[in-house]
Amino acid sequence: MSTTISPDEIEKFHDMAAQWWDPNGKFKPLHKFNPVRLGYIREKVIAHFGLSETALRPFEGLRLLDIGCGGGLLCEPMARLGADVVGADAGEKNIGIASLHAEQSGLEIDYRATTSEALAAVGEQFDVVLNMEVIEHVADVPLYLESCCSLVKPGGLMFVASINRTARAYALAIVGAERVLRWLPKGTHQYEKLVTPEEITSIAARHGMRAIDKTGVSFNPLKNQWGKSPDMAVNYMVLLEKPRD
Repeated sequence: MSTTISPDEIEKFHDMAAQWWDPNGKFKPLHKFNPVRLGYIREKVIAHFGLSETALRPFEGLRLLDIGCGGGLLCEPMARLGADVVGADAGEKNIGIASLHAEQSGLEIDYRATTSEALAAVGEQFDVVLNMEVIEHVADVPLYLESCCSLVKPGGLMFVASINRTARAYALAIVGAERVLRWLPKGTHQYEKLVTPEEITSIAARHGMRAIDKTGVSFNPLKNQWGKSPDMAVNYMVLLEKPRD
């Protein structure tokens, strides 16, 4: 059977799993990246579903999947916003770390060591699917996106974040970030596995989803923080909607 699992990628993240919640460890870039991701998700979900901007738990009543959740860096904020959260990851060690941290944080999150295609096969569906920095690590991109699209309820949203397949992305996100600045372990990303926004939207369109927003994400060294940008040549986020029947 076809699978989205890449054993080499699973092993790579297993080796780093204990450091998921260390803001100064190997996942430091994700910790710094999280505020811009969270802000974008909160803004778009509230606007799309007509939720309260001032509520402490505006996502209450929404069922949300974080596919490729790693140690739970997005799951926990989503649970605090009130969502009914399922965190799925093919790496059992990641799920163990995430489950322990959620328990220590007093949060109820349904963590599962599974894949997008396995969830799709049993008919799971969600109001919101977070697909963040995962697609560049899977073995079969079309199968992965097809299964992720099927997991979105009619009227629901899917967020996809990744690194573009451009010369500038290679220079900054691979050579610069991994080999020069050493923000990430060498080999975290492989250029040939990077996916363009156009490839994502094209595959998604074949499975009933349409792009309703796109944004670049860039690092400001003076402010030492990430922010949204019109430039999608390196990091980007795409928001997809499944129209109601």
